[in-house]
Amino acid sequence: MAREIVLDTETTGFEPHLGHRLVELACLEIEDFIPTGRTFHTYVDPCRDMPVEAERVHGLSAAFLRGKPRFEHPEVVDAFLDFVGDAPIVAHNAGFDRAFVNWELSVIHREPLPEPRWVDTLALAKHRFPGMHNSLDALCKRFKISLSERDKHGALIDAKLLAAVYLELKGGRERRLELTSSASARAVAAATAQQYGARPRPLAPRSTEVERELHAAFIRDVVKSDELWKKHGF
Repeated sequence: MAREIVLDTETTGFEPHLGHRLVELACLEIEDFIPTGRTFHTYVDPCRDMPVEAERVHGLSAAFLRGKPRFEHPEVVDAFLDFVGDAPIVAHNAGFDRAFVNWELSVIHREPLPEPRWVDTLALAKHRFPGMHNSLDALCKRFKISLSERDKHGALIDAKLLAAVYLELKGGRERRLELTSSASARAVAAATAQQYGARPRPLAPRSTEVERELHAAFIRDVVKSDELWKKHGF
């Protein structure tokens, strides 16, 4: 099965080289485009203020983030890298998330996650829907994916929404049928693994002698013709 990691971040701004930092990181594991239920999620203390514009988007204040683990703490960076492993990373506008993740890694002298590992769903959407709005929200509405659970942007909920969008971008309903058919085929194969002997011909009768006598009386007295039954050997 193909393992991939759907990733989303929240930050203090748009440019890491201007001092903006990562404040929330979430990953969701999928196999064959279906979430497995395994997730990684953490808030990160950016050790700086939170611009009003950024807080308005994700609702994370400097006071809330103060005292959360910093990115270099093993419970963040080591746990994150262990969770991701060597799987491809799926992100919407992947260049943004990659820039922040790799900036944080570079600050603590860790190897970056190279660009070829990243799958950009924004690029996939632009290819499929050229000239249209292709934000995560727009794609959710286009694919009729509910946004009811989301009040503000959050890395974990956005990763869940993105996993659903990614499935649609990779085939949607047809992909679901394909996966369901594969699962069904495996289930049938498992269920029929037991070997059965040759089917006897003719099959042994399931009716009793009394039932057969009653049936013969019904044919004689009600139907009043047994030609059809005699023709087929009954």
